[in-house]
Amino acid sequence: MASAQVSLPLPLLPEGWSGEKDFKAIGTLSSPTQRNIEPVGPHFLAHARRKRHHRTFSEDDRIQAQENVKKVEDEDAGEISEPEDPLMLQRDAKDWKGQDHYAVLGLSKYRYRATEDQIKRAHRKKVLRHHPDKKAAAGSTEDDSFFKCIQKATEILLDPVKRRQYDSVDENADVEPPSKKDTKKGNFYKLWDPVFVAEGRFSKVQPVPRLGNDKSTKEEVEKFYNFWYNFDSWRTFEYQDEDVPDDNENRDQKRHIERKNTNARKKKKTEDTSRLRRVVDDALALDERIKKFRTEERANKDKRRLDKEAETKRLAEEAAKAKEEEARLNAEKEAAEKAEKAEGKKAKEAAKNAAKKNKRVLKSSVKDVNYFEQGGNASAGQIDAVLNDVDLLIGKIDNEELAALAGRLGGKKDAKGVKEVYADEVKRLVSIGTLKDGEVKSLVA
Repeated sequence: MASAQVSLPLPLLPEGWSGEKDFKAIGTLSSPTQRNIEPVGPHFLAHARRKRHHRTFSEDDRIQAQENVKKVEDEDAGEISEPEDPLMLQRDAKDWKGQDHYAVLGLSKYRYRATEDQIKRAHRKKVLRHHPDKKAAAGSTEDDSFFKCIQKATEILLDPVKRRQYDSVDENADVEPPSKKDTKKGNFYKLWDPVFVAEGRFSKVQPVPRLGNDKSTKEEVEKFYNFWYNFDSWRTFEYQDEDVPDDNENRDQKRHIERKNTNARKKKKTEDTSRLRRVVDDALALDERIKKFRTEERANKDKRRLDKEAETKRLAEEAAKAKEEEARLNAEKEAAEKAEKAEGKKAKEAAKNAAKKNKRVLKSSVKDVNYFEQGGNASAGQIDAVLNDVDLLIGKIDNEELAALAGRLGGKKDAKGVKEVYADEVKRLVSIGTLKDGEVKSLVA
């Protein structure tokens, strides 16, 4: 670190100031104390460690590195720890596309669920164990091929795009669907739920609905299968592409390989869609809930059919009863109308007969008084005139008025009394406008 020296002159003394007469002590120095100064910090601790264990610098660095490795391994032992396959340690680094990147870093149980922090810690642990310098210091003659595999796996898994491409084709993360036989023996939900959880990692829509259990509702089950029959997958297959040459000389070959890769991806995408559709079909066929829902639906359908038939029968019976009641009422009405008609006819006949009788009474009344002729027999002209006036009067009144008039004439034998009755009736009819004044002359005084 560079340092700079700055010169700061003391301020000028006041004019006329003298040390002998103007200096005044305001305090005294304390007595000196003797102390031992010792080195501190990591370098002193390293020095003390080397002195204590009689180590050289290189020996102490090597032992400290080993202890650091062990410390890292102990820290990650519970989370990032799995045995290493001897065949994996002998892999050729050039065949990096064929290696299991998660297994190389010891993350097989996490795979696509591994976090970025777990990948970095796993990388550090593997590097501390398989670094070429460490193996060379330990006297190992192995090459650094597996170390290159570690670096490649870390490079791919820490790159979001490359990791997504690798996860897209990571068959080790797949869960094989159980067979029909195994499903019937075991628990359908425990066997099939991991299958759909594994397939759900490719869904563009998150979260993915779970399979549920035997208590799931019909709406939940239908939502689950509708989701999978309309599954929208982000899965791609670029990781399995054939390598495209980087040279610019053979452009036709480069375009040919690119077209070949594009067609291969489309084919694999189609095959994967068909495969997933078969998986969903198999699960649907083995799902006891679907059978239960269909049985319930058939039972409800049969119940609705029986209810409909019962309702139709009830309505038909009610219609038949209503028809019978209508027929009975019509018959009663017809009988009543017939009886009423007969009674009306009878009454009409009676009224007609009464009217005839009353007319005879009226005509007899004038006949009995000799047509109001006082001396001798009445002439034909007199008779016609009186009878015509009686007929005119009868034509102007109704049957009730006729009966009343006949009643007033009953018992009248003298011409004066009879004419008075007729005169009163004529007067009444004239007053109500039925007859004109002077229209009937022979029946008035």
